[in-house]
Amino acid sequence: MTGGEVLVASLRREGVEVVFGLPGVQVYGVVAALRDEPAVRFIATRHEQATTYMADGYARAGGNVGAALVVPGPGLFNAASGLATAYACSSPVLLIVGQVPRAFIDKGVGQVHEVEKQLEAVRAVTKWRKRVLDVSRIPSAVREAFEALRSGRPRPVAIEMPPEVMEEEGAAELLDPLLVARVVPNAADLDRAAELLRVSTNPVIYAGGGVHSSGAHEALRRVAERLEAGVIQSTEGKGSISDESDLSLGAVLWPDGPLRRHFASADVILAVGTRLALARPRPEQQVIQIEIDAGEMGRNHQKTCPLLGDAKATLEELLVRLPGRESRKSERERLRAEVAATADQEPQAAILKSLRTAAPRDTILVPDMTQIGYYSRPFWPVYEGHTYLSSSYSQNLGFAYPTALGAKVARPDRPVLALCGDGGFLYNAQELATAVQYGIHVVVVVFNDESYGNVARDMDESFGGSYGADLKNPDFVKLAEAYGVRGVRVTTAEELGEKVREALAQDRSTLIEMPVGRMSAPRFFPKLIKREP
Repeated sequence: MTGGEVLVASLRREGVEVVFGLPGVQVYGVVAALRDEPAVRFIATRHEQATTYMADGYARAGGNVGAALVVPGPGLFNAASGLATAYACSSPVLLIVGQVPRAFIDKGVGQVHEVEKQLEAVRAVTKWRKRVLDVSRIPSAVREAFEALRSGRPRPVAIEMPPEVMEEEGAAELLDPLLVARVVPNAADLDRAAELLRVSTNPVIYAGGGVHSSGAHEALRRVAERLEAGVIQSTEGKGSISDESDLSLGAVLWPDGPLRRHFASADVILAVGTRLALARPRPEQQVIQIEIDAGEMGRNHQKTCPLLGDAKATLEELLVRLPGRESRKSERERLRAEVAATADQEPQAAILKSLRTAAPRDTILVPDMTQIGYYSRPFWPVYEGHTYLSSSYSQNLGFAYPTALGAKVARPDRPVLALCGDGGFLYNAQELATAVQYGIHVVVVVFNDESYGNVARDMDESFGGSYGADLKNPDFVKLAEAYGVRGVRVTTAEELGEKVREALAQDRSTLIEMPVGRMSAPRFFPKLIKREP
């Protein structure tokens, strides 16, 4: 077999069904092998940036590991922004990247696409990296990569190969996938945590993205019921428990709000699959942290009882140690009503309500770094796991549309909706062509204020005047139609909801443009200090 054939056969054994990539001179051997393997779908994007974004969306929407293929040098650098988002979101993405010919690696002689020590360029946004220089070593490298992807905290990994290794024939022993067991804390730690919860008077649960990675949704619900404790969710944790349940307290954890006061009053916080980076418990509060990554244990809170293990397995072990409690449903319902009342006080409320009413319950939402996207973080109700995909702390402008395409590939049975601003959408507008070519039917809403709106407002209000934030945009409806995408323009929140409902019901790619004016910053944004010019 050629190295490319060995690689593709190894990926197939690991369950890979889709590779997002761009064909190029140093990866022909892998592209040829993908062409000849009908069980693996190859989706060619229009920019390398989209390869890793689409792989990330595919993985987080429930499509197993997301795989991407790019040429070395500029291909790797273009793909790095998607790796950064996947790293921030703990998303299992495998990047396969080419190299210059073996004899010239790291020699600095100016080969096409040459970058010295290129894997070091993505060290900060990958969990594991490896260069493979022989066909026989490809299966073991793939196994190592998938062991890293499936054990501990899932984060991107990268395999690098020069073109000769992809093209030349050689003997290789294909390996079966390595089974990775779920890690469970030791009995003493579980007993200590259970006792802290047993004697607590006002426990609260804080759920993060680790719930989704572990598939711990049902286990979390059962523990919450046993404790009669409400569940607060981080942005990445949205959907850990259905917002329809009285156990869900939502994600509106901003300063001085009712949910923040409730969180601060808890005597024990059960943190599940989260670093607690933004939750900020008071120093005297007792935290029980269920976390698979030992490096994150207690990083953001000193008074922590550690439970190092898989979220699902750990919650199941904790459940058998917890006694039942008297119902506190009425208290939670009062708090839920208080939290819901805060939603109507924001200027973006009418638009988001119209969208949520129009979108089916199981819609996968991918919000970009735009006003309605920011507002969706606390206020978009989520009813199932894997249906709200943010960019976490990476907050990459322009990530939403290609990520939504990847999510749709993973879940073609689900409606997928991307929310973008005009500036962010143009980062990856060319992927409209990818959507049409491969029949990936996503609905994207572009809110057009002819500027980088948040930047313009902040500069005007706090820095003496906007600069560099104005945009000259195309006609977005005509742009969509030029690609073969249905284009629609609306002017009101009510009309937006109607057109989104109509578009999501069709098996067709649609772009909906909504001209908007400047919006004030949501109350949960940090306040900028005003500076005189």
